[in-house]
Amino acid sequence: MATKNIFRISITIILVLVLAGIIFYPKVKPMFSSGQEEGPQPGMRGRGAGQPLYTSGYILVPTKMNEMVNSTGSLLPDEEVDLAFETSGKVVGIFFEEGRKVKKGELLAKINDKPLQAQLLKLQAQKKLVEEREYRQRQLLDRDAISRESYDQVATELQSIEADMMLIEARIAETEMRAPFDGIVGLRMISEGAYATTQTKIIRLVKTRPLKIEFSIPERYSGEVTPGFPITFVIDGFPEPFEANVYAIAPKVDVNTRTISVRAIYPNTNEELKPGRFASIRARLSEIENAVSIPTEALIAEMSGEKVFIYNNGKAKEVKVETGLRTESHIQIREGLNFGDTLLTTAILQLREDLPIQLDTLVTNQHLVNEEIQ
Repeated sequence: MATKNIFRISITIILVLVLAGIIFYPKVKPMFSSGQEEGPQPGMRGRGAGQPLYTSGYILVPTKMNEMVNSTGSLLPDEEVDLAFETSGKVVGIFFEEGRKVKKGELLAKINDKPLQAQLLKLQAQKKLVEEREYRQRQLLDRDAISRESYDQVATELQSIEADMMLIEARIAETEMRAPFDGIVGLRMISEGAYATTQTKIIRLVKTRPLKIEFSIPERYSGEVTPGFPITFVIDGFPEPFEANVYAIAPKVDVNTRTISVRAIYPNTNEELKPGRFASIRARLSEIENAVSIPTEALIAEMSGEKVFIYNNGKAKEVKVETGLRTESHIQIREGLNFGDTLLTTAILQLREDLPIQLDTLVTNQHLVNEEIQ
């Protein structure tokens, strides 16, 4: 029995030791750690005392920088007007077909003018009689048979009748609605026999050749866009872009949007485009050949100016730069860098003057920098 008790006690002690080892081993292990780093941080791969910083290089070559402004706009008719009569009356004639072209001066509709025509006939008859009297009086005046005063009375009466006739003719003209310019008439809003007033819209006349394109640009570009400035615009349903030229610029910046309104003209010779359509506008502003351009993330801004780091004989070299044209992803460098320099583009915040550098990636800037500004 004593042997069995000793065996049980031994087993119990062993189990207690194993359990204690499982519980306390993770806490004890760090005490015997070798002190080695778990792994290199970004830009610090394998770097210890005196070890180089790993970064990427960007070889500068001549590029072409284009600054494009993207905007949205609408197509507007060259001229547009809602036509109405200048006087009130019953519509006695409609002489146009909806949706067709009309010429300037063409008669489109007419109001009843019979009372006015009757008045005109009466005045014409009176004028004839007064003209005969004026003729006879002038003959007598030439022979000094009547006084000058008698002749002037007849001449004045003739002038008064002529003035009344001109007034009636003007009122008759008001009963005629004529096209003020060449264009296309829309859908008529009244029928023959209806009574029309000066507020009654009869038809809309639209001139679609040429077309205007209205859009807005940021205020900072107002000095670059001038009359004659070329733009391109895209319309849904047409595979190729259209070209137009700016002809007018608003004299004032919109204080709410800080943009300035611009209008361009498109010939629309074949009248393939309709007013009111949405247009995507593209305007090329600045274009620089053989520019030194760098990615925006490589530029470091400081109180004293702007700088970059370049690779020089295995070390980082700080260079002060003067910038120019800025786009969304690239910046033109006017002074400080030359073609062939290797710009450092990663681990920017860790770079210092004369810091040992190891290039793990080297890129040549061979693409066209053509950015779009919204």
